[in-house]
Amino acid sequence: MHLEPAMRPALPLLLALSMTACASLGPAAADPTAGLVDPQVIRSEQPNGDVIEEYRVNGRLQVVKVTPARGPVYYLQDRDGDGRPDDGAPVSPVLWKLFEWD
Repeated sequence: MHLEPAMRPALPLLLALSMTACASLGPAAADPTAGLVDPQVIRSEQPNGDVIEEYRVNGRLQVVKVTPARGPVYYLQDRDGDGRPDDGAPVSPVLWKLFEWD
């Protein structure tokens, strides 16, 4: 990659800011299944390698955890209590956990 001499000092700053943005996702990228009390977990493995886990409490669907064969884990939640994952509503902002430190 060829950078103009005037741009070279800004590159480390841009890299540091992008890493700070990734690290600041914090609670928004947390596991929504952690707060469920005594969930029943139904796990199914798809032919393409994806793993889908349904978390139910008292028989009602609360969270669906999707672990793709490639890519990050994502969750679908039932926030309105109708027993189905909420869909059709725009998700804003979309947050992905890229890095995690212990």
